[in-house]
Amino acid sequence: MAFVRVCALSELEADTPKRVEVDGTPVSVVHTEGEVYAINDICSHANVSLSEGEVEDCAIECWLHGSSFDLRTGKPSGLPATRPVPVYPVKIEGDDVLVSVTQES
Repeated sequence: MAFVRVCALSELEADTPKRVEVDGTPVSVVHTEGEVYAINDICSHANVSLSEGEVEDCAIECWLHGSSFDLRTGKPSGLPATRPVPVYPVKIEGDDVLVSVTQES
């Protein structure tokens, strides 16, 4: 599993998603409730950026139609989305936030 530095921890504002790209994959990085999460930035219902949505209760809401996705599992909590979005492992090393989008084979 290859981890890539995406930003500094100090760059992340609480409950404010930050859009980054990891090996060509759009990722939303969120610092909330004392943890850092990485979730695919594209809503599974409509092809829009989740980073433009609101974060609340460890979930990110799609700004277009209001579906929320759990930052821990990627599962949607309400319609219109029915499919989860991928979540990615995160490591913190000092002030560096590292994310892996590669799957172990």
